[in-house]
Parts: sequence; structure tokens; C-alpha cells
Amino acid sequence: MTEKYIGLMSGTSMDGVDAVLVEIDSTHTRLVESISFPMGENLKRSLLEVCLGQPTNLQTIGELDHRLGHLFADAVIALLAKAKIPSDTVKAIGSHGQTVFHAPECEYAFTMQLGDANIISAKTGICTIADFRRKDMAFGGQGAPLVPAFHQQLFSNSKISRVILNIGGISNITVLRPDQHVIGYDTGPGNMLMDAWIAQHHDQAFDKDAQWALTGTINAKLLARLLTEPFLTLSAPKSTGRELFNLPWLQKHLNDLTAEKQLLISPQDVQATLVEFTAQTIANDVRTYTHPTLPNELLVCGGGVHNPLLIARLQSALPQWQIVSTTERGVDSDNMEAMAFAWLAYRTMHQLPGNLPDVTGASNAVALGAIYPA
Repeated sequence: MTEKYIGLMSGTSMDGVDAVLVEIDSTHTRLVESISFPMGENLKRSLLEVCLGQPTNLQTIGELDHRLGHLFADAVIALLAKAKIPSDTVKAIGSHGQTVFHAPECEYAFTMQLGDANIISAKTGICTIADFRRKDMAFGGQGAPLVPAFHQQLFSNSKISRVILNIGGISNITVLRPDQHVIGYDTGPGNMLMDAWIAQHHDQAFDKDAQWALTGTINAKLLARLLTEPFLTLSAPKSTGRELFNLPWLQKHLNDLTAEKQLLISPQDVQATLVEFTAQTIANDVRTYTHPTLPNELLVCGGGVHNPLLIARLQSALPQWQIVSTTERGVDSDNMEAMAFAWLAYRTMHQLPGNLPDVTGASNAVALGAIYPA
């Protein structure tokens, strides 16, 4: 039986809310409609202050939770209007929420996503499922990545060795090799550092078509320093976010390099180096999964798929891999993650597991999320 679900995703880039309407049954997930709903600059600034460790308080956190609840609800209402369907035809909403901190490795492991699901369900009249990550963490997992289970259903192929690469704020991979367990983890930064750097220097949300990066030159010394980040050599399962890869992290490396080598690096050279850093951190992991006999496909989704320089650098680093967007394999590359959380909501409503313990490190495969009835 086919059911309609809505998926909501606001990622680490904080460039808006991806909202999708999908039709789901036991074997297929089909995109029906989608929108990108803007996030106001004031709200984005307030979120970034929290994410980057600025002093805050419970009132601020509570207010952000409330404001995001209304933002996500408004995204749903706009999506329904575009799709021209009534709310009572939608079984449930899967809302990822906005991550403000993710700390799976600390003594008291936790993750925090904001966006009050009570407001979403009350304002839309649709049952809402949220807080997907903490159930996995309650069973000892990292709470991330959760999308590999969705990738497995979509792209498993007995004759092709595939890696699904999502380049959002953070980059993560799902490794789908025939007759082997699924592997999935965060490789490191995606667009996050590049976006933050151009925002600081040119007040732009992102480097469209890598136009600014193409005016710069890779700085080998800075690149070598960035590649010493310990996270990059950790074994999976592993996940990360803005709490590690951020402008202060980058600025410390720049300051240390300037002090040691008495070098001044131009902003455009930093941008070019950040593109190469992202490409190399991804390629270093993907390369280890090269299959010796089967075709190797790297299917790319997320905002980074639109960065031609980044894709070119990946192809140069991975000559044995065919690199294409997931759109070319039938799944919209810009809406993959939002679709995944609609699918996870479907799994929860049918009391089916949504995590892969081999990926997250959890002891059990469990249904994820908390249900907020309309």
C-alpha cells in the first residue's frame, strides 16, 4: 500500500529547509514534490552563534527550538500548497531538526537537534516524527549517519561496487559492495569550510561554480597542515559536524602557519586549498573501497555536486571510479537527505528499524524517532 510522507532536512550548511513530498511503499520511494524553504538571516546567525560555542542560556535554546518549529511547519504548508494536496492525505512528517551540537564520543554522549515537533504537528495537522538520532545513541551508536539504510534500499546492485557520497556541510559516504555489510561514516568537511570562508570575505552564502576558488592556487603547506586533523584517521563508526570543522579551527591553522613560516596566504588561495582539502579527505577514504574486478561507481548528492572544481578534483584523485550524480541514477541529488527522513518516518510508523548497527555502532537495529500525533 502506497502512503504519502513529508521529509524535512536542515543541514549543517543552514542554507534553508529542504522539504519533500514522497510516496512510499515497502520497496519504492518516489519523489512527488519538493521545495527549498528559506531560513531568515537573523535565525541563521543566532544558530551559528550557538553552534560555534558562543555563551548561551536555556532561554535562547528554547526560543530557537520554538522558532525552528514554526519554520519547519511553514515549509510543510508551502510544500502542500505547491503540491496542491490537503494535509489529511499525508500519513506523517519526518523532521530531522537543526543540529546545534553533536558529541557522540564524549563521556556523556549526546546530540541535539532543535525544531519543536509539537509546533509542527499542531500547525500542520499532520503526525510528526522527530528526534531520530538519540534512540540509536541510547543503544550505544553514534546516532549518525542514518541515511545509509536508505541508500542501501535505493542503490544496492549485485554487479556494481558503489559508494554514495553526500557532500553537505559535512561529507559522508555509504559503501555498498555486493555480498558485504554496508559501511557508512563521515569523512570530514564538505561545503562547510568553503562556505564559511567566502561568507567571511565576500558575504556570499557559497562559492557559486567555484568561481572564487578558481582564481586561487592550492597552498601545499596549509593543505598538509589541515590533513593532520586527527579525526581523519579515526576508524569508523565516526561522525562529526560544525563543532569541529569551523572557522576558528581553520584560523588556528592559518595563524600557526603564519607564525612558523612567516607566510601570508591570500584569501583566494585559502579557498582553493579548502576545495582540495575536501576532495582529498573524501578520495582518501573512497580509494580504499576500490573493487578489483567490478565497476566502481561514486554517486554524488548534496550541494557539493554543483561545485565543478570539487568534482573535477575528485575525478582526478579517483581515476578508477565513474563519478556521477544520484540524479543520473534516478534520485534527485538535492533532495536525497530530506527523502531519507520521510523514509525513516515511514519505517517508524510501521515499527521497522531505521538504523544500521554496522554503520552507527549501535547494539541493536531499532525504530527511530519520537511520534507527535496531530
